[in-house]
Amino acid sequence: MEVDELATRFDVTPQTIRRDLNDLCDRNILTRTHGGAIVSSSFENLSYEARRQIASVSKRAIGIAAAELIPDNSSLFITVGTTTEEVAKALDPRKGLLIITNNINVALTLYRHPSFRVIAAGGPVRHADGAMVGAATIETIRQFKVDSAIIGASAIDEDGSLLDFDPLEVNVSRAIIENARRVLLVCDQTKVGRTAPVRIGHLSQINTFITDRLRSSNLHRVCSEHHVRVIEARPGAENEA
Repeated sequence: MEVDELATRFDVTPQTIRRDLNDLCDRNILTRTHGGAIVSSSFENLSYEARRQIASVSKRAIGIAAAELIPDNSSLFITVGTTTEEVAKALDPRKGLLIITNNINVALTLYRHPSFRVIAAGGPVRHADGAMVGAATIETIRQFKVDSAIIGASAIDEDGSLLDFDPLEVNVSRAIIENARRVLLVCDQTKVGRTAPVRIGHLSQINTFITDRLRSSNLHRVCSEHHVRVIEARPGAENEA
């Protein structure tokens, strides 16, 4: 997008737009070009803190909707991601959960709950986002067969492919999918049509897709063909399945 186009669209001065673009570039969300900015690289993800701020209200609504699908006295995996963290925060009313996670932020959110048992899925903790990935993590995950898995994705292709940036993280997500009886995908609408280089899997492997809004007719068709339940969890509106 160009500075002049954005200034016209939002009815502000070019100077305001330039300041905003500089701020977004400082957070690695955009890259400045002559006279404007473009979305950052399709082969390198945004910083974790930047991702936390994108669609934060929608992610909170998605997290609440997903948490409502988790029954008491059940077991679940929760993987790395800013939206999966919102699911963890919304689990407080549940009772008797066994939670296995490779996300140190999720573990720190849930371990104090008096009726939750939390297991960290081993391995070194990644400095950038608190993720635990690698062979030890996968070995821990494969010791369990859980009732539900909460997973995210950095990008969803129009053909239903679920994509991410880090092969190590993707291997963990694949192990989680393989060892769960039911898989819940939590992604906001900004992930649809985005690109990332590593394939996690396909929407056909998902039981329920919780998002804020699904505009893609192609993805609606894919979900319908593979009997994937779609829940649109929009802030301030009743959830629509």
